Amino acid sequence: MLVNTTFLKLNKIPMLLVLTSVLFYGAFAYDLARTDYIKLIALYTALFFLFYKLMQMGKGNFKFLTISAFLFRAIFILAIPNLSQDFYRFLWDGRMILQGFNPYLYTPESFINIGKLPVAQAQELYIGMQSLNAGHFTNYPPINQLCFSVAALFAGKSIVGSVMVLRLLIIAADFGTLFYGKKLLERLKLPIHNIFWYILNPFTIIELTGNLHFEGVMIFFLVWSLYLLHCKRWKWAAVVFAFSIATKLVPLIFLPLFFWWFVTNENHNEKGSITISGVKRLIAFYSIVGISTLLLFFPFFSSVFIDNYSKTVGLWFGNFEFNASIYYLARTIGYWFRGWNEIAIIGKILPVMVFLFIVGLALLKKNNTTKQLITAMLFAFAFYLFMSTTVHPWYIATILALSVFTNYRFPVVWSFIGIMSYLAYANSDHTENLWIIGLEYAVVYGFFIWEVFFLKRTRLKPQ
Repeated sequence: MLVNTTFLKLNKIPMLLVLTSVLFYGAFAYDLARTDYIKLIALYTALFFLFYKLMQMGKGNFKFLTISAFLFRAIFILAIPNLSQDFYRFLWDGRMILQGFNPYLYTPESFINIGKLPVAQAQELYIGMQSLNAGHFTNYPPINQLCFSVAALFAGKSIVGSVMVLRLLIIAADFGTLFYGKKLLERLKLPIHNIFWYILNPFTIIELTGNLHFEGVMIFFLVWSLYLLHCKRWKWAAVVFAFSIATKLVPLIFLPLFFWWFVTNENHNEKGSITISGVKRLIAFYSIVGISTLLLFFPFFSSVFIDNYSKTVGLWFGNFEFNASIYYLARTIGYWFRGWNEIAIIGKILPVMVFLFIVGLALLKKNNTTKQLITAMLFAFAFYLFMSTTVHPWYIATILALSVFTNYRFPVVWSFIGIMSYLAYANSDHTENLWIIGLEYAVVYGFFIWEVFFLKRTRLKPQ
């Protein structure tokens, strides 16, 4: 049998990159504590370098990059997440549902305090999720809860088994994102290898597959919805968009941005002027999204649920603070003038600013093509993160996914530098070093400003 020596020679380096990545991902999954910040940063930096080189060398081989991406995910199958303990709450909620409890009505702490253990391994799960999580009502929407229930159904008495089920669900969602993302890129006449800025990125593999954050499932529904919308199947797009909201509430902030896409007829072979038929389509789209979302929440509905859930969601802007940028500057100014933390006031102002920005972006910029719409979503969510009091690393996943359908790459830079936020765990009291946070955002904002305002790019015509 003849061997194509040229082929082997050309593929020797990419295969070496893949093998090295496998070893590093193995070390990350099974031999890393998040307090070991030197090893954490070194491994992540090495993996990101290898990822960049694979993107350079393999962008013409879609199959090779696909196999590599899911091979890397498979390494984590048996691993317990080592950068986040949120999964313990996932397991608790899923097992609560299978026991007939509404997880939105009870905190884990309320059971533990009276010595009641309502689910298998309750004490272990309670210790794992820690008191801050255990003392609050769950904030995970219904599709999340469905995934948690599936894990409880198939592995209700094993933490490792439950983790495996959740991980397989997230990997399946990534397959879906790859499938519909590729199809959307083709229709937008963008390079299909762009999808690997998200799918092959160590950030996505570690934060979503590794640490079991369900942004990956939310992004799958979001990308699927955008694909359906681009194909003019907007009614089904609305239903799928509701599933995205019911996984994570994040897509709610995108709803105003659909205004021009629907009210003009540019996408329907007419000029881009506002029409009555377009307004009717917009109202119908919002109605389908709203009704579908309410139906997904309906099994958990009660007056107590509304009160508990709204309070829990409100905590993110009014009480919690982590890895923020604009908020930390505002907080510092508040200390100078008032002498104490003004989060109660600042936490109310920042969401208003986000709302006004998104409404302005929706009304003043005609996002009447799919590419313009996705670009508007990218900037809307970036602004939301810039203004947030809490920015956990996995929040970046949404803008990273959206960026592959645009010409912007600042989310890719953020997906690399965002790992620095974990350095807070190097301290015994988990306090943040504001110099490190400042360095992180100096890089993010610096690249953002350069790319948005100074970089001359060849823009493709909107599709």
